[in-house]
Amino acid sequence: MLPVLTCLLVASLCPAQEHSNSEPPPAQSSAAPASSQLPVMDGGAGPCSLELTIHDVDAKPVYAATVKVHVAYGFGGVRKLDLEAGTNADGKVKFTGLPARVRRPPLEFHISKDKLEGLATYDPATECDAKRGITVTTRKDHDSP
Repeated sequence: MLPVLTCLLVASLCPAQEHSNSEPPPAQSSAAPASSQLPVMDGGAGPCSLELTIHDVDAKPVYAATVKVHVAYGFGGVRKLDLEAGTNADGKVKFTGLPARVRRPPLEFHISKDKLEGLATYDPATECDAKRGITVTTRKDHDSP
């Protein structure tokens, strides 16, 4: 009886782990190349989402850029998520399952690849489902005189 109760308790405390990756999402076709499929990072914490399109100053998509975000939510910000995903060949990535209310909005999505960097801000309370185009620029070194 105790192992069953423990499993039920753990499952109720960790809803983000209930998602199964055994089947591809229905919107993705198996005929599409993997580099052009939209990467989706599901936080499992709410109904909101943000789709980012990353490009450089020449308006070319940035492939394999890393996008990171720290999300604090819940009463007093006690719940936390650290999400990270990479862009596809079209420079796109989507974050889903974001909470509608966060502590200290807006969320800051930090984008980096090699010497390029950028920042996207997003407040899910004002725009739950959003799309942003972000231009990354050359990182400024603070060590230079």
